[in-house]
Amino acid sequence: MIKVLLADDQKLIRDGIRSLLALSDKVEVVAECADGTSVIASVMQSQPEVILLDLSMPVMNGIQTLEALQQAHINTPVLILTTFDEHELVLKSISHGAKGFLLKDVSLETLIQAIEALAAGGSWFAPNITERLLSTMRQADSNFTMPAHIEPLSDKELEILQLMAGGYSNKEIASALYKSEGTVKNQCSAILAKLGVRDRTRAVLLALELGLIS
Repeated sequence: MIKVLLADDQKLIRDGIRSLLALSDKVEVVAECADGTSVIASVMQSQPEVILLDLSMPVMNGIQTLEALQQAHINTPVLILTTFDEHELVLKSISHGAKGFLLKDVSLETLIQAIEALAAGGSWFAPNITERLLSTMRQADSNFTMPAHIEPLSDKELEILQLMAGGYSNKEIASALYKSEGTVKNQCSAILAKLGVRDRTRAVLLALELGLIS
């Protein structure tokens, strides 16, 4: 059973999600939080394998909670489960280390699949969300277009891109791959150039759209 921590300010929502997950023999809710202030303590106590996190919470919202988890060096994968899909919220979630993003009207089957993917070290962003984000970016930025040809990325570059998708900084990637920070910075620049994008967030979104990373 995959142990899950559920953070949502609405008790009715928490009860509903917990009841749905109870229908599966694959997931168990081991802790619940009504806002972000108690998430870190709950993670330390319950040791979940995946965190289901709402974005709109009082006191400490989802983005602030992601920031706090990063600062505490807690690497438990976070799946955003929210009613809002504004592109800025999705981008902020990705940039602060969220490994997945789903809307609350998702089916139980898809939710279970997403939880399993994160628990296995992958990510899960609904295709319609990434497509909408890329469409929004194209409309807002005339320089952001889908390249006609993507220069193949090496295995090492794909590994770095996967870490970028996890919200890791150049310094953290360098430590994980036993490389210098300068080398990682150069490789990140090469990845952006091959994908024809100007920043890491666009690189991750395009890689998800093209299926280059999970």
